[in-house]
Amino acid sequence: MLELKGVSKIFMQPDGAAVEAVHSISALVHEREFVVFVGPSGCGKTTMLKIIAGLEKPTTGDIIFDGEKISTTGRDRGMVFQDFALFPWLTVKENIAFGLRLQKMPEEKIDDIVSYYLKITGLEQFAQNYPTSLSGGMQQRVAIARTLANNPKILLMDEPFGALDLQTRSKMQEFLSKLWEENHKTVVFVTHDIEEAIFLADRVFLLSKRPATVKQEFKIEFPRPRIHDLKFDDKFFKLKKQIAQMLEY
Repeated sequence: MLELKGVSKIFMQPDGAAVEAVHSISALVHEREFVVFVGPSGCGKTTMLKIIAGLEKPTTGDIIFDGEKISTTGRDRGMVFQDFALFPWLTVKENIAFGLRLQKMPEEKIDDIVSYYLKITGLEQFAQNYPTSLSGGMQQRVAIARTLANNPKILLMDEPFGALDLQTRSKMQEFLSKLWEENHKTVVFVTHDIEEAIFLADRVFLLSKRPATVKQEFKIEFPRPRIHDLKFDDKFFKLKKQIAQMLEY
């Protein structure tokens, strides 16, 4: 479904220096798969995700999506950022409906889609609230619902829980895992949190320090549904330790 073929990205600095953020990344993401790229902060994860989204162009290499080379943004790819990026003057319901109205979809169909995503994200009773009245975790649920409402073929997630406290982050991980089991949307998720990567993923790609390149691929075989207690499992801890040790070198 999605293939990265030798993708590299070099940025030119104001002083003329060249900084390579991503170096020759190759990876294959299958349809209905949850893939996580994990690497240290500042390694180039977000740059890679922006290239997939079409927000940045690779210096070398190609992104192939559904058999076609990506050269720009498109509705087939939905992106969720670390900051919630909600419109504060719109209610929860209006935020979720925003992209649908841009498509000039009939209001009856918009209402059906919005109602569905309010239900599966547990936001029904907050439909008329404004974002400032919601917790961080709930705001991110709205952002995820808004992106999914546009029915992208693939969901790109840039450390979406990074700004949340530890307890809320853990709850949001469980929420996203459960949500994925309901719709099996193809997901590419980036994080620097090894525990988060293992908990969510079908496969984990370990990235090096900048410039990011793939060091190792791990198939995650813990059964679903996954709940918080999995993180205390001996096998989980052993895998986390293995990845952490590899991340240091």
